[in-house]
Amino acid sequence: MTSSAINPNDILSIGKRVVAREAQALSALHLALGAEFTQTVQTILASKGRVIVSGMGKSGHIARKIAATFASTGTLAHYVHPAEASHGDLGMIGSDDVVMVLSNSGETAELSDLLAHVARFSIPMIGIASRAGSTLLERADVALLMPQIPEACDLGLVPTTSTTMMLALGDAIAIALMENRHFTPENFGIFHPGGKLGAKLIKVKALMHSDLPLVGPTTPMSQALLDMTRFGFGVLGVQEPGGPLLGVITDGDLRRHMQRLLSLTAQEVMTKNPATISPNDLAAKALCLMQAKKITALFVRTVDHEEVIGLLHIHDCLRAGVA
Repeated sequence: MTSSAINPNDILSIGKRVVAREAQALSALHLALGAEFTQTVQTILASKGRVIVSGMGKSGHIARKIAATFASTGTLAHYVHPAEASHGDLGMIGSDDVVMVLSNSGETAELSDLLAHVARFSIPMIGIASRAGSTLLERADVALLMPQIPEACDLGLVPTTSTTMMLALGDAIAIALMENRHFTPENFGIFHPGGKLGAKLIKVKALMHSDLPLVGPTTPMSQALLDMTRFGFGVLGVQEPGGPLLGVITDGDLRRHMQRLLSLTAQEVMTKNPATISPNDLAAKALCLMQAKKITALFVRTVDHEEVIGLLHIHDCLRAGVA
């Protein structure tokens, strides 16, 4: 194997050629999807067990990703390596499970023991391959035949377009399952509490403050200013004791009434009908509302809007990584 200087334009041309070929493969896959896809999803939905995904080599790497996507979107699943299956891991497959096997050729030798086990115990199997009449598809209860598209490399050997189609097909199955199970962002948050995605799924009640800057409507502004400074949120809520939120006082309200501020009461300075948020709303929704209204804090009210139970500041969202 040798290397030589390559024109930068040639490098870019290779990259575009590969992406174009894989895009064409996905278009062909889109046109090829039919009743077998529906049957695949129905088979998994009807299962009382898990989806066992398996494959060898590059197909195995795709199988791992598909299993992980299933698991994070509400479908119990895990990956079983076909070679390890021959040495004891067949015990990880139960009679209530569904087995999904990936092989571009459909003739991968390492799959033989797995296929025999599935047939012996009448475990439903979904086969994904690109060769009609292959051993895998012939033995499968549901056969998903991918279009026979040349690999993206000029040698036609490196798994590229074939694995791209497998990955897209797995994603399509996962999303179809997710939508049929009515999987919600809250469900996703249970399985994905970490990272940026987890942060976007945090609810308001997890970040809100319960020690609230509230004053009565007849409170003199001389006292209200002290309370506003003590809490440090830059906002003050106005309400009758135990009553609904009547309004809020912000820095902007203070500036608008600066000339005679200390002679006024809280209700004379407040902004009526302020924006509020529910404790069960996502913090991301609250952040969007604050950005749209150009405010820095939201009072949190119960679903019936009768009781103020918290305060969410924009800094709380930023610290949690919601932005």
